[in-house]
Amino acid sequence: MPVATPAELGYRLPAEWEPHAATWLAWPHRRATWLGDFAAIPRVFAAVARLLSLHEPVRIVAAGEPLAEARRHLDGTPNVAFEEIATNDSWLRDTGPVFVVRDAEARGEAARRAAVCWNWNAWGGKYPPWDDDARVARTIAARLGMPLFRPGMVLEGGAIETDGAGTLLVNERCVVDERRNPGLDRAAIEKVLRDFLGVDEVLWVGGELAGDDTDGHIDQLARFVAPGRVVAARQPDPLDPNHGPLADNLDRLRSLRDAAGRRLEVIPIDIPARFAFEGTQLPASHMNYLVANGVVAVPVFGGPTDEPALRRFEGLFPGRQIAPLDCRELVRGRGALHCITRDEPA
Repeated sequence: MPVATPAELGYRLPAEWEPHAATWLAWPHRRATWLGDFAAIPRVFAAVARLLSLHEPVRIVAAGEPLAEARRHLDGTPNVAFEEIATNDSWLRDTGPVFVVRDAEARGEAARRAAVCWNWNAWGGKYPPWDDDARVARTIAARLGMPLFRPGMVLEGGAIETDGAGTLLVNERCVVDERRNPGLDRAAIEKVLRDFLGVDEVLWVGGELAGDDTDGHIDQLARFVAPGRVVAARQPDPLDPNHGPLADNLDRLRSLRDAAGRRLEVIPIDIPARFAFEGTQLPASHMNYLVANGVVAVPVFGGPTDEPALRRFEGLFPGRQIAPLDCRELVRGRGALHCITRDEPA
C-alpha cells in the first residue's frame, strides 16, 4: 500500500518568520572548511547562539571535544541546550531536517510537525567524509520524536526558500545536478518538492555568487520577506564578477508569479563588492540573514553596503529587532548566518 506523502497528509513548509520552537546549530570543528585562522570561528558561533537565546531556545549539536568546547563557550547561557550528535561539518542549514507543519484546520490524525530528511552528499561530493552529516537530520528528528519522511533525493536546506503560502524558490543549478541527483530531470524533482514540502508553485531561478561552493544556494541570492515580496542581491560594481549574474537573476525574479498568481515584488539590496580573503573572492551577502522570534540577524561585512541593508530590513520586518552580526570571519567558510542555523517551527 503506498505511503501518503506529506502534502497528502496536509503538511506544508512554513515561512521562516512564523513562530519558532528553537534554532539549531552544529558546533564548528572541521578546520579545513575555513580559510585563515580557525580560532575566531567558535567565538562567532557562540555570539550567534547568545543573540538567538535572547529570543528563543537554542540547541547545539556536537560530540566529543567539539561538544566540550561548545559547553566551555556557552554553559550557563540561559535558553541554550546541547545534543550529543556527531557531525563532519557545521552547515546545519544543509544537513539538518527540513521541518513541515500541519495547520489546525488540517484533517486527520497526523502529528502537527514532521521532519523531511533528504539525502546528503556534501554538495555533490565536494568534501568527504560526510557519513556523520548524512545521519544528522534523522537523528535530530528522532530526538524530537517527530514523524520522518525520506524522499530519497539530495537537497540542501539552503537551496530552498518559501513564503509559507505555497510558493518555493529554488536555484536549478544546485538541485537539477548529476552530481547530486543523477537521472532526475527538473520535472521529476519538482514533483518530489511538491509532494514532500506541500508547495503549490515551484519557481526556478539561476546564478550563483563568486566563491560560493554550493553552486548557487538561494539563501545567498533571493529570500521572501512576505508572500509576494522578495529581497534579492544586487551588485552595482561592473568590475565585480557578480554584477552580470545578479542583474540577470533580478530580471528573472521580476518575471515570476507566486502560487496566488501575483507577480513577485522584487526589492534589490546591494551586497559587498569584490569581497575577498587573501585574493580569494568570498560570497559575502546580506541575503544570508536569519529570522527568529522577534529578531532578524543580518550579516554585515564592515563596508558601505552594511547600513543601507540594515535600514532596508528595518522597513521590511516591522516589530522585529534588526541585529547586525559581523560575518567577516564567518564568511571565510563561504557561508554566513542562515547557512549555520536550522529553524524548528513551533
